[in-house]
Amino acid sequence: MTQPTETTGRMKRSPDHEDEVLDVRGHRDPDRNRLTPVVQLPPKTALTVIDALAGLVRAAHRQEGERPAPPGEPKRAQVFEEGDVFMLEPPFPGFFADRYLMDFYDTAARDICSRMHLHTGLRFVRMMTGPDTTIRVSSLSPITIRPATGPFAPLASFADDLPGTPDGARRERHNVIVPPNSWVDMQIPRGVSHQFNAVGPHAVIDSVHPEESIETLREGMSGYRMMAQTIFLAKDRSPAATCADTGTPETNPPR
Repeated sequence: MTQPTETTGRMKRSPDHEDEVLDVRGHRDPDRNRLTPVVQLPPKTALTVIDALAGLVRAAHRQEGERPAPPGEPKRAQVFEEGDVFMLEPPFPGFFADRYLMDFYDTAARDICSRMHLHTGLRFVRMMTGPDTTIRVSSLSPITIRPATGPFAPLASFADDLPGTPDGARRERHNVIVPPNSWVDMQIPRGVSHQFNAVGPHAVIDSVHPEESIETLREGMSGYRMMAQTIFLAKDRSPAATCADTGTPETNPPR
């Protein structure tokens, strides 16, 4: 049984399940992600920005370990598959959006990739990389690359097979590589598949969830948890080799 991904109505079978999995064979994206190249920075400048933002996330996690959030209050330091997260700006009555920072894990160092997934509400994501670090952005649908807002090297894009599909099933995966020392914005419509994997130690996401509180009410969740708005398209995570390619000839030899 597959789960509908229409843009109205509830999307989750079990609202409080934080690891709900949708059969990828039946999923069809209702729209496309849109990616906008923003700016490329000198390596030292990019590293300064990344270190400052990642430092906020790490400090929040240290504080959560020392003084855990009281029961019933949103836990602002959380853990996602792609990295550690700090809810920088929580929602409040009359303002249904929140904003979080993510300190990416280095998939090469951990030898594991995050899973393809979708959300029950739309997202706006700014991805930032520092020296010697890239982010591979993936989707089951082609990613629309909008014109750059200023001078920006062309982005590498390519397609491959989604790993970890059920036996006999093949799904094409579309990929764009965010280069080092770059800022790239991504608009993610509700219900559209996406996957982020950083290769290298310096990567941060600054993300806004404009429907987060509404999602909690619409999906019938018993509490406010960011992971509760996520639906995965694979049961297990795959090895780092499945998300390390960058689409360049030296990383994708002829087959």
